Amino acid sequence: MFNHDTILAVDDTKENLDIILDILEDFDVIPLTSGKKALELLKNEEVSLILLDIVMPEMNGFEVCKILRSQTNTKNIPIIFTTAKTDEESISKAYEAGANDYVSKPLKRSEVIERVKTQLKLKKTIEDLEFLASRDSMTGIYNRRKFFELVNELFKESGEELFLCMIDIDFFKKINDSFGHDAGDLVIKLITKTISDMLPQDSIFARIGGEEFVAVCKKPSKEDTVELFDNIRKKISTLKIDYNSNDIGFTISSGITQKRGVTKTIDEMLKEADLALYEAKSSGRNKVVFR
Repeated sequence: MFNHDTILAVDDTKENLDIILDILEDFDVIPLTSGKKALELLKNEEVSLILLDIVMPEMNGFEVCKILRSQTNTKNIPIIFTTAKTDEESISKAYEAGANDYVSKPLKRSEVIERVKTQLKLKKTIEDLEFLASRDSMTGIYNRRKFFELVNELFKESGEELFLCMIDIDFFKKINDSFGHDAGDLVIKLITKTISDMLPQDSIFARIGGEEFVAVCKKPSKEDTVELFDNIRKKISTLKIDYNSNDIGFTISSGITQKRGVTKTIDEMLKEADLALYEAKSSGRNKVVFR
């Protein structure tokens, strides 16, 4: 059965690449003959694992590995060195360069397959754990910790096209008190999905409290941003959930702010948006306030 993981095999000897292609016939393998070609390819291509020869002209495997480990898009790709050098010093150097494992030449079919499978399995386990650690368990959107990690980076590289919106479900306690927490959970999930579907693709959206959410996005103007969140507000005000023969309706209030020349941190934006949200709630709810 064909495996959907893509493996990059880098070796300056064509015969070695042919052996790897034969051994990993159940995988999608990209064969390349130099480290430079590999680095070039990885600027645009995503791969699941790299098999990397150590002894190559121009740039050896250690050098290639160090560069890959220093780049954001390649630092977590498992790298298995393929090498005829199995002395202690070479193996130590391989791990120091950032390798996950190595296989010795001549390559043995079962060993290569097992080591590749082990590294792919480990990679998936780490990705699953990272996903769980970064997500809100009920809604699947980002949690508070991941939000701040992502948004601090975005803040540094963005200008005045950056907008932040705090969103709060109106009278949420009343929903929980009247219909129970299961109904409240359904409301949160439906609101989350609706907002997620309507936000621009590259937005950062997180749940930061019980019924509190925050969204950060890039938009060309204040008017565009207010229109976006007002459309979200209107859409949510038309929704209902059917729970134990009850039609439960709900609304949201939102407070928006914009990064300005004087804005120094994301915390300043959060405070401004929070004040705008407070104004939206204290002046009648189910509205959007820009500050």
